[in-house]
Amino acid sequence: MTETGELFLGIIAFAVVVMAALQVAAIFAGIRLARRVDALATQIDQEIKPLIANLTALSSEAARAASLAARQAERLDRVFGEMLERVDKTLAAAHQFVTGPARQGMAIMSGAKAVLDMFRSLRESSRRRAAPRAAMDEEESLFIG
Repeated sequence: MTETGELFLGIIAFAVVVMAALQVAAIFAGIRLARRVDALATQIDQEIKPLIANLTALSSEAARAASLAARQAERLDRVFGEMLERVDKTLAAAHQFVTGPARQGMAIMSGAKAVLDMFRSLRESSRRRAAPRAAMDEEESLFIG
């Protein structure tokens, strides 16, 4: 072998050693990166799982609260409906209680007024009948004849 051949063989050997060192460094960097990714995944898993559990519990509590609110709204609607029905019945009974005797009282008052009007008309008619006779008597006394 010649000197140039040995030189090239040395360069090739050196290049192979450099490539091997770079490959070993890449392998160590890959292992280190894999460990960091694993640690990150573990950390995310530890932090996200409780958060997801809390969100799940929160959403179930919100659904429960919405269900309770809907039931309370239905109950409130039913109570107000019953209350309005009772108020209507009470007002109708009060109206009948007040207007029934009032109608009877008005009928009695109308009857009494009719009787009074009848007595007045009788009295006035007797006055009218008596009034012309007095005027006639007065006229006869004035008559000379």
